[in-house]
Amino acid sequence: MKELLWYTPEALRSLLCEVVSWKSMTSSDGEREFPFKVQSKLQDIPYFQDHPDLIELTDADHGRRFLTALYKHPEATETVVLISHFDTVNTEEYGDLEALAFEPEMLTKALHERKDELPEDARIDLESGAYLFGRGTMDMKMGLVLHMGLMEKASTENWPINLMLLSVPDEEVNSSGMRAAVSKLIDLRELHHLSYKLFLNSEPVFSQQPGDEQYYIYSGSIGKIMPSALFYGMETHVGEPLSGINANYIASYLTQRMEFNPLFQETVLGEKTPLPVSLQQKDLKMEYSAQTPYRATALYNVFLLEQNAADVMDIFEKVATEAATACNQDYQVICTREGVEPIGNITVLRYEELLKHAVRKFGQAYVDSVKTTVRDHMEWDDREKSFRIVDTLMIQCQELAPAMVLLFAPPYYPAVNSSENPLVEECVNYIKELGISEFNLAVERMHYFNGISDLSYVNYTDDTGGWQVFEKNTPVYGDTYSIPFDEMGQLSAPVLNVGPFGKDAHKRTERLHIQSAFVELPQILSGLVKNVLINKVEI
Repeated sequence: MKELLWYTPEALRSLLCEVVSWKSMTSSDGEREFPFKVQSKLQDIPYFQDHPDLIELTDADHGRRFLTALYKHPEATETVVLISHFDTVNTEEYGDLEALAFEPEMLTKALHERKDELPEDARIDLESGAYLFGRGTMDMKMGLVLHMGLMEKASTENWPINLMLLSVPDEEVNSSGMRAAVSKLIDLRELHHLSYKLFLNSEPVFSQQPGDEQYYIYSGSIGKIMPSALFYGMETHVGEPLSGINANYIASYLTQRMEFNPLFQETVLGEKTPLPVSLQQKDLKMEYSAQTPYRATALYNVFLLEQNAADVMDIFEKVATEAATACNQDYQVICTREGVEPIGNITVLRYEELLKHAVRKFGQAYVDSVKTTVRDHMEWDDREKSFRIVDTLMIQCQELAPAMVLLFAPPYYPAVNSSENPLVEECVNYIKELGISEFNLAVERMHYFNGISDLSYVNYTDDTGGWQVFEKNTPVYGDTYSIPFDEMGQLSAPVLNVGPFGKDAHKRTERLHIQSAFVELPQILSGLVKNVLINKVEI
């Protein structure tokens, strides 16, 4: 038997530290360079030295690429897809230790010199010696390292199954990498005559509440969507406030009703979505003046389990209509008290209605030119571009004001769940039994991963047309943002997330549990493939 490069806990730890040191914050040069480094590392595996064509880099967007690497057994068709992302969030919160954020061994050592500055739970974990600190250790470069080790082991031992490693950029913002990878997965399936058996992600365990030490695996992934609004009032001088209506005043009525609104909350299989919250609210006044702000925007976060975009828009419209009614009533009382005529009632319309009105008024060519002009502003992200398109159209369609214009802003993560799939249930039971027998580790299954993941873009099953409502009400859809709903439906294999235990993703105290990452998970993942998935393949 050939000696494995990444077999021992020490070798895996060394590999993780090297991979973490390759800085790859979302949208950075490091993110663009990262997949080339992974490709080079995988080429150390003898199998890929013999089959270099089975490692590919494919364009995602903005110079970013995702990586696919295929271990193909000559007699197997059944294939497990190993999904990870390699981008990380930024590191400003590390302060004067920021230079060590991507050096786990040095950072962990340095934190011992200032452990009294850490939150108590992080200090206790540091002193225990059971954790390795650093950006990306937990979320989620350890998942990628585990997959690299699995690829080496399978190819060296000639496992009678195919493994496809897929590692993508941009999971932390728009999931551009995974959305681009969907069509590549279909192409590779046809090219190599593969049959996808399971989409296996290794995102880390996310606690259900502060202090939660339970180890979880996940047979699904929570969804996320962002209903948003542009509020268009009427401008006036502050000395004549009732000659117009302030957009911030209108916005306050909807935001108050959206924040923590239980109408959007779902409970499925005993699990409940977090309540909705506002992610952003601002007016569009760019400078100080005595003119009141007459345009404002708000962005709301809604989590999903079974609901789709159409369901959310229906509820959003209902809440917005109630907000507009309350605002109109209160505004009427003020106008009556002050003896002035109201400027009009606030109406509620969807973006698709505004778009149709603008096309009728100005023609399709004008609307297309607005979208093109906005699209060419590379300094704006997709959320800003969405609002700019709506704002420009409303400025030209002020006969619709005062109004709340409802829309969706990217990204959209459809929920996915495979809890009732027999293969997934067998995987869950195997992991539970192995955890107890080998590590005295109690494993609990959650039906939805609560950290949002790229699993949202496979096994899409909505047959109600809910996705069409998203397309029609997302201003940048088809230009700078799109979701391959049809192709996602073709990737019909079940999903499962099995990753290492860690704490404080996206915080300066992000840390990875050493025993979980370097001892338990390698055995759990290899055992899962060899003892469950291989037993279920036909060769």
